[in-house]
Amino acid sequence: MKLTVVGCSGSFPSAESACSSYLVEADGFRLLLDMGNGALGELQRHIGLYDLDAIFLSHLHADHCIDMCGYFVARYYRHEGGRCEAIPVYGPEGTEQRLTTAYADTPSTSSMSEVFHFHTLKAGTFELGPFSVRTERVAHPVEAYGVRLEHEGKTLAYSGDTGVCEPLHQLADGVDLFLCEASFTHGKEDVPDLHLNGREAGAHAQRANVGRLVLTHIPPWTDGERNLADARAVFSGPSEIAVPGAVYHL
Repeated sequence: MKLTVVGCSGSFPSAESACSSYLVEADGFRLLLDMGNGALGELQRHIGLYDLDAIFLSHLHADHCIDMCGYFVARYYRHEGGRCEAIPVYGPEGTEQRLTTAYADTPSTSSMSEVFHFHTLKAGTFELGPFSVRTERVAHPVEAYGVRLEHEGKTLAYSGDTGVCEPLHQLADGVDLFLCEASFTHGKEDVPDLHLNGREAGAHAQRANVGRLVLTHIPPWTDGERNLADARAVFSGPSEIAVPGAVYHL
């Protein structure tokens, strides 16, 4: 597997990064995890506009899905070659309606489904291209899912947005790379079932015995280096902060 960080800012784009979006590739198959604010432009630095094979939306907050509206335009109104065929989009219940409402002026109420084949996420397992996929609902104010991907014995887990919860541990258990949100600052914000701080992300990683921890979804107002230090205080393995353009080979 190859993981490329397309965007990693939390809540809104920073001067350096688009919001959450991560490209995972294996055997020529290209899966995008989330497409938040600014991600569509950044994605084109790494692959062609029409090269995606599937999209996973962890939840329907704008910083994880809103650039799907721009991607709809690119696929629906493509000038050369006509309208794109529908690609699979996995998201929580109501994803099509959420995106249609956000766009506000689609030609019809079913136009999104002409270029996106929507699948409703539930906790469970399924096969997607070369990947074995496991999803679990995590702790967030809206319906949200973390995901675990496996390919040829290598594993990657992505938290999406979540507070401390047991399903997150289950997804991360023993993975080679744990891409985990760390939005809050330890000792500063304390809102249950919303986000993790660096120390909580590190504690999850340590308990799950992950191979590498990559902290992501750090908002522009949060000190990423402090969150990394807090994570390292409780996690003994290699750890770092996600940066746009970073590539990991598993």
